[in-house]
Amino acid sequence: MSARMRVIGTNGDESQGDADGKPPRQAVIEAGQVLAGAGLGDMVWGHASVRDPEGRGVWMKASGWGFEEIDEDKVVLVAPDGTVLEGTGRRHLEYPIHTEILAARPDAGAVVHTHAPTLAAFASLDTDLKALSHDAVPFTYPQLPRFTDTGALIATPALGQAFARSLADANAVLIPNHGAVTAGPDIETAVMYAVLLERACHTQLLAAASGGPAAWSDEAEAHFKRDQVWNPAQLHAGWSYLLRKAR
Repeated sequence: MSARMRVIGTNGDESQGDADGKPPRQAVIEAGQVLAGAGLGDMVWGHASVRDPEGRGVWMKASGWGFEEIDEDKVVLVAPDGTVLEGTGRRHLEYPIHTEILAARPDAGAVVHTHAPTLAAFASLDTDLKALSHDAVPFTYPQLPRFTDTGALIATPALGQAFARSLADANAVLIPNHGAVTAGPDIETAVMYAVLLERACHTQLLAAASGGPAAWSDEAEAHFKRDQVWNPAQLHAGWSYLLRKAR
């Protein structure tokens, strides 16, 4: 078996699933609640996924539903080839975003794709994201990538693989004319990165509209803040707050 298939197909150390051991359907439902509550929904588009603990593929919301509408009947298990293995709903066309990133990233357990308006606006600009606030720290030094092969749907395994190469080991990737994707070791982190990225883009656009920015954290400070402000405990605290608020 190839190394790439081992990432998807093992139930050993390379594929831990959700860090807290919560059932994958519950993780996808909670992700939808938080993303909707944080204003990152786009009607029935956008999706979050978690790695299947048994290595069969990814659990994600079914197509045709908004984040806030997801319950256990609206979550499907999608194999790497796009086959729906469990659940009665249709899969999203962009399932290769999730299957190919998780195939390429054994450190990742969850992926989020959104079309949030501010990050979409920022993605269209030929400018780097700067650490103007805490929110931008996970995406600077090194600078988060942009995927420029296409602004259309990532609907084939080949595009998914190219997308995963663009993301590489970053926390997020912007897609000009489309949106963004975040990845993390668990669903809480991946969702928090999506929320933080939207906020960071909003802050920089506000600064630009005011004639700036003129100051931002340098590399040393950004790396320090990454551990101080956005360590796993802080990320999970932010997730817990957003989940309480959404409920």
